[in-house]
Amino acid sequence: MATTISTYSRNDYINFSVLMVLGFLIIPMTVNSDYWFTSILIPWLCLALATIGQQVIMGYTGQLALGAAGFMAAGAFACFNLILRVDGLPFFGALIISGLIAAAIGIVFGLPSLRIRGIYLMVATLASQFFIIWVIDKFGWFKNYDSSGIITAQDIVIFGRPYTSPVDMYLVILVVVTVMTILAINMARGSTGRNWMAVRDMDVAAESMGVSLLKTKIQAFAISSFFCGVAGALFAFTYLKSLEPVAFDIKLSFKILFMCILGGLGTINGAFIGAGFILLFPVLLNYLGNNVFHGAIDATIISALEQVVFGVLMIVFMIYEPLGMARLWENLKQRFFKKKDK
Repeated sequence: MATTISTYSRNDYINFSVLMVLGFLIIPMTVNSDYWFTSILIPWLCLALATIGQQVIMGYTGQLALGAAGFMAAGAFACFNLILRVDGLPFFGALIISGLIAAAIGIVFGLPSLRIRGIYLMVATLASQFFIIWVIDKFGWFKNYDSSGIITAQDIVIFGRPYTSPVDMYLVILVVVTVMTILAINMARGSTGRNWMAVRDMDVAAESMGVSLLKTKIQAFAISSFFCGVAGALFAFTYLKSLEPVAFDIKLSFKILFMCILGGLGTINGAFIGAGFILLFPVLLNYLGNNVFHGAIDATIISALEQVVFGVLMIVFMIYEPLGMARLWENLKQRFFKKKDK
């Protein structure tokens, strides 16, 4: 851990301190609208955490995997059943165990990565999406035999205090996301991350240098699924406030994939930037359609335009800037500080 901490620069500590003050103090004190917490900030943090998981397997390890929403569903329903059936289990304990259950499932579906790669691996991992949702739908135990198919999530209770208001739930998520983001950064900058990137860049050369492909790939799938499982539990308990398999469909997996690519492959901050863009861009389009064009543009056209823009941006970034919006943000910061120095 000492060698990992030494890789942090003074600017890293300054940026971290600024973000902590902004997230824990300024936003709760200045944002008075529940809409911003329930519809923007809470889903943004949850999906950013899931995108970090996608970054681990796709951005850092270079495995073309799909099906993050399936592992989110596994974490969400595991957390629900743990709280329901284990008396006295604290919420954070259920959250960690849910992530571990999702990680175990991720290991099983990550085994094909030892034999296949590319589009074939994507198809194999896509099976996890359909299999997990099918199992939850098929066996009523996971839904507590509820015939409606939609289960109300339990309240988040920590040390006997319920956290039910939007601000409370935002702070709970922020704590979890902060801790897990720090863990992800430490892994990415340490020997674990170097092994991931060695496998990504050239797995044959990495193996010849002593990197175990079995250990590295399975480890990446487990960690990625753990992050997605925790994100899914938070997503269900704070944003959806209910559990239904349909909420974790293939569309959500593709959305997380878009966040990963647009934000920047192999970057942690790209997960937050990509998630923010995917969430806020439709809001911006609806605002322009309703206020600038006074509703003259049909909602279906706005929705289609949203998909077109996402598709074009993905092609452009994959060709010209694989590091996505994270690289653009870094370039803007460098230019700003250069002008300031002059």
